[in-house]
Amino acid sequence: MNEFVINNRRYLGSKYSLIKDIQDSIDITQIRSVADIFGGTGVVGESFASKGKKVIINDILYSNTIIYKCFFGKGYFNKNKLLDYIKRYNSLNSNEIEENYFSINFAETYFNKSNCKKIGFIREDIENELKNNNINKREYYILITSLIYAIDKIANTVGHYDAYRENKEDLNKKFELIFPHIKEYKEEIKIYREDANELVKKINADLIYIDPPYNSRQYCDMYHLLENLAEWKKPNVYFKAKKMDRKHIKSKYSQKEAAEAFRDLIENIEAKFIIVSYNNTGNKGAERSKAKISDEDIINILKQKGDLKIVKKEYNMFTTGRSEIEDLNERLFICKVNKNKITIKKEVKSKNNKLFIKPPTNYTGSKYKQLEQMFKFFPNDIENRTFIDMFSGGLSVGINVNAKKIICNDKETSLIRLYRLFEKYSIDVIMKNIDRIIKKYKLSDVNLNGYEYYGCESSSGVGSYNKEKYTKLKNCYNNSEVNEEKDYMFFVLLIFAFNNQIRFNSKNEFNMPVGKRDFNKNIRKNLINTVEAIKRKNIEFLNKDFREIDIYSYKNPILYCDPPYILTNAAYNENGGWSEKDELDLLDKLKEFSDNGGEFILSNVLEHSKKKHNLLIEWIIKNKYNVIHINKNYKNSSYHKKDKKSESDEVLITNFI
Repeated sequence: MNEFVINNRRYLGSKYSLIKDIQDSIDITQIRSVADIFGGTGVVGESFASKGKKVIINDILYSNTIIYKCFFGKGYFNKNKLLDYIKRYNSLNSNEIEENYFSINFAETYFNKSNCKKIGFIREDIENELKNNNINKREYYILITSLIYAIDKIANTVGHYDAYRENKEDLNKKFELIFPHIKEYKEEIKIYREDANELVKKINADLIYIDPPYNSRQYCDMYHLLENLAEWKKPNVYFKAKKMDRKHIKSKYSQKEAAEAFRDLIENIEAKFIIVSYNNTGNKGAERSKAKISDEDIINILKQKGDLKIVKKEYNMFTTGRSEIEDLNERLFICKVNKNKITIKKEVKSKNNKLFIKPPTNYTGSKYKQLEQMFKFFPNDIENRTFIDMFSGGLSVGINVNAKKIICNDKETSLIRLYRLFEKYSIDVIMKNIDRIIKKYKLSDVNLNGYEYYGCESSSGVGSYNKEKYTKLKNCYNNSEVNEEKDYMFFVLLIFAFNNQIRFNSKNEFNMPVGKRDFNKNIRKNLINTVEAIKRKNIEFLNKDFREIDIYSYKNPILYCDPPYILTNAAYNENGGWSEKDELDLLDKLKEFSDNGGEFILSNVLEHSKKKHNLLIEWIIKNKYNVIHINKNYKNSSYHKKDKKSESDEVLITNFI
């Protein structure tokens, strides 16, 4: 039986001939998922799907997404039934068909009148068959796709509908529908019709392939007729080319803001690899053929994202006949993403220009914003030592320190169980379980649906929508037995809690109210980075009272302590969480360790809200320890040189210089 495959159509910029080059440009064994975000013909996405990869395919044109749903969509279809439809359509006699929208508007342009009458009749019949429930949605997409490919074979064009040929002899080609060759794929192919710049904020993939429009020729102009036929809204058409209104599908990449759109796109991508196809028209040829993004822009933007290499391939470019462009190359810009190169606003950089990892929880007392200052005063030989983070809390210090071995301890059992979960499972498994709980309790997913979907605005957040659902989750958590499911529930509670904080009442029940935000893109990224770091580094998690930790059992230890601050009223310090006895016991432990030749670093405050920490001040003076004022002058100094104008004087205390 004669069938057509997905690449059997004429389409400007089709990458069918580049598929091997694209796949050879990277180690495909490292790739499990691919997003083709300017899908066009769909041939690149299909090639990866055929190799067993998970694929996301996107295009702004409805005609293209119908084709994707034909070849890649879900749902049953009755092939024999559809073949009967095709047989009936192919036996139509145009003399027996009344004038219709298509024949009235397009006769003797791209097609002759006879074929136009058939095309209009068939498209109307497909619409009616769906309305009458004689075919399902998948069958609907298959029949429209068959129609699109059939007219592509006979259209009096050079592969697009920006204009038609004047030679009327070319109008008399045979019009015939055939059935598409529909394959089964190992993995699901997800189909989107969205602005690519918005889509990348919602998805992630190992490889993102980008093939944007190159010049001012809008694809909605080139394929307006197919879009009209696919949508079948029968709009008014204008001028010689018979174009409909296309403002809603104009691409930024064919306009003067193309470079800025490209920068925004790349900055928001989450992937291991990015491949960009772009030819070197530059300033060559006619004005409309000139590239909208310069090589310099492409290279600079991609280099900010990772390591870049460029592969060139010569090819013959379509022109309107008024331009002759020689030495034309299609280039593949292959970027291996380096997360340390990602420019993220408000991210803190260390002295070696690497970005610090930000843990996914906004833990009270987090030292994340102080890391650059703090690490300047850590021992130079820390890479060869055991770093003991006695009160690891939200993990901001422990996860970022570059030590040979890292001990992260906290007495909060739920927190350590969560970190051990991150250590045990892959990020895919962790994400799947988190998303499952979010879905189970019907909590918001702004990444996927936006704020309006939940009747909320970004400024006020989604707390009002989530409040009851969050309370239900909190009650289930508090009444559940300790297991991994409860650990995942704990993480979801933290993400949706007010300021992402932890607080348990006297009955050991989690009792933070709901917050404004949900599991958004930034928190997802922070979680991925944290889990990867936990697996990459030599970290051991402990769940002990600080008094129980045997410091001397570790080789060449350096002790870091960031205890609850007795002068403050943080959520973690409620219900008698930290007493004066605890403070004295810790200071005694540090002095003993120091007297035995050990080195320690203590984070604390000397003054808060005009109240002095006299006990700590006396201990520092008596033992002649060093004080470093954080967020003040950042210099080593004694207690007596502190900035007295500050409401809160936060410090590092060390027994070494």
